[in-house]
Parts: sequence; C-alpha cells; structure tokens
Amino acid sequence: MQIDDLAQVHAIDVQSFSMPWPLSSYRYELLENPASLQWVAEACSPDGACQVVGMIVVWLILDEAHIATIAVQADHRGRGIGRVLLAQALQASIRKGAHMATLEVRAGNQVAQEFYRGFEFEVVNRRPRYYRDNNEDALIMTISGLDQAYAAWLEKKKLTAQDYGNS
Repeated sequence: MQIDDLAQVHAIDVQSFSMPWPLSSYRYELLENPASLQWVAEACSPDGACQVVGMIVVWLILDEAHIATIAVQADHRGRGIGRVLLAQALQASIRKGAHMATLEVRAGNQVAQEFYRGFEFEVVNRRPRYYRDNNEDALIMTISGLDQAYAAWLEKKKLTAQDYGNS
C-alpha cells in the first residue's frame, strides 16, 4: 500500500463495511504506525492502467498478527484476491516473528467465517455487542502454531488462487 492508494482503499472499505475506517486511519497505518503492515491487490488493464481492488491491514503485536481489516472490491470478489492478500500477510507476519494470528468477524457473516476457516482459523471466543452499528456479536478467530511449515502451505494456497496473475 502506498499513499497514492489511500483514496481507492478507503472507497473499498466504504463499499464493504457498514462501519468503515476514516481515510485518516489508513493514512495513520501507512505513515505512523510502526506495528502496521499493509498490502493492496491491483487489477491492471492491457493498457497498463491499474486500480486497487483489494486491501489488508495487519498489526504485529509481539508474536501475534492481528488482521485489522481485509476487503475486496465487490465486482472482483470470488477470484481469490482475498486469499492471496491474507496468505501474503500471514507469510510476512511469520517472517517477522508471529506465531499466532487473530481477528474479529461478525457472528452473522458466514461467508467470511468459512473463508477464515480455510486458513485454519478457529473460533475461540465471542465479544458480545462488539459492532456498534447493530450490536452484533463478534467471533474471535485464531490460528496458533504459525511456523515455516504453515508458511509453505500458504504459498501453495496463494498460488492456486484464480486470476492470481491478474491480482
């Protein structure tokens, strides 16, 4: 993620979530938060014009990678872009010393939960009324035992994403 990507990243966030981050939060993550790692996925046309179609922000806290946000533009979903982003972020987190990863997901978002289970995340707890917009509970999902074997498994998973060469 680069400073020039922020408007497109924020647009994806607004499109994807009922409580999007303000643009200033992405600017902070990119420029000021030393614990933050960020990536974007771009789709490029034959003429070389590229647009951001997905993004992820991860916070490294001691030996834990916290998936702060991940989203893919609606008309690019289902192509493996989110899978590539999450695999990339987890691999980088392992290289930086993470041994576990965690995230919160809406209790009612079955699609996202299945996506995370595909990476071996498991529900470990619940945060009642976590989401302020509708008081929905959050499920805390975690992976423990991140290591080089898991990183190698991620590489295979990442490379099987549809349209990977276009992401």
